[in-house]
Amino acid sequence: MLQIHDLTFDSWGRRFFDHATVSLPVGAKVGLVGRNGVGKSTLFKLILGQLHAGDGEVGYPRTARVSSVDQEHPATPVTLLDTVLEADLERHSLMEQLETADPEHLGEIYARLADIGSDRAPSRAAEILSGLGFSHGDLSRPMAEFSGGWRMRVALAAALFAEPDLLLLDEPTNYLDLEGALWLEARLKKYPNTAVIISHDREILNNSCDHILHLHDGKLDLYTGGYNSFENQRAERARLQEANRAKVDAQRAHLQSFVDRFRATASKATQAQSRLKMLAKLPPVSTVAAEHVAPFTLPSPARPLAPPLIRLEGVSTGYDNAKPILKHMNLRLDLDDRIGLLGVNGAGK
Repeated sequence: MLQIHDLTFDSWGRRFFDHATVSLPVGAKVGLVGRNGVGKSTLFKLILGQLHAGDGEVGYPRTARVSSVDQEHPATPVTLLDTVLEADLERHSLMEQLETADPEHLGEIYARLADIGSDRAPSRAAEILSGLGFSHGDLSRPMAEFSGGWRMRVALAAALFAEPDLLLLDEPTNYLDLEGALWLEARLKKYPNTAVIISHDREILNNSCDHILHLHDGKLDLYTGGYNSFENQRAERARLQEANRAKVDAQRAHLQSFVDRFRATASKATQAQSRLKMLAKLPPVSTVAAEHVAPFTLPSPARPLAPPLIRLEGVSTGYDNAKPILKHMNLRLDLDDRIGLLGVNGAGK
């Protein structure tokens, strides 16, 4: 589906891709991983044509539809449901043609609408919106009434509804609560076309992806399976590479020792020259370099604090000139507590 061949890209005083090559299968769900700043979002921009490669090429079928979710949907007066329905450009165009088409062309338009399942489109859009946390009452609300975080969900819903041939998602769970993230995992797993997902969420990389694309040192390596499988395969590959390097180094040392001992000996000169040629033919094997990880420390107070750290008794809170969002809260936090705070978006976390 996606072909990247000999890609080289330099920008901002550094090289992001150095003759990188990879081919993604049709229908693959690919998790794009690599340390922060290595160029994952840059690769998306190269695929979308927002940046241009210095050398090599990024290609996919000419008729393929490619879509990404990189910004929130505009705050327009259009209703939520109609906004998502308009993401299917063909259906939207055909529906507009119905209003002005000549009678003799109406049959063709209705036939095409039937072929693409136009009648099922509203229920399919509503199902996607429900999975992302919207209520039935939200469907008729204008987009201008939703906050930026909710409009990000609308952009994601529109992309899923349109079902492009290549879907690019950059941290799609950032604006989702736990229920929405779990729904998205299941949805991506059965997505009918190719999808590439950048995420730091190990669960979505394990549960939704059947390939992992690793970006490192300007190269792209494709692994089959989810993230856990990728880690195992990469560790095994590093082990084999290190074993091969040690073997080649030992062979090189043995040959060099023979040359050093017998180069000046007339009876062994021919053999020494043969060993020199063998040395020259030995392949270079690079040392496996671990990716740098910056240390992360959480300092402890100079002396223990008296418990509790926080105690709430009958507390209510909210915003100015508005009804309280949280009421009658009773809570105690101690030094050794490790608490996960859950709740749908807008609940008051």
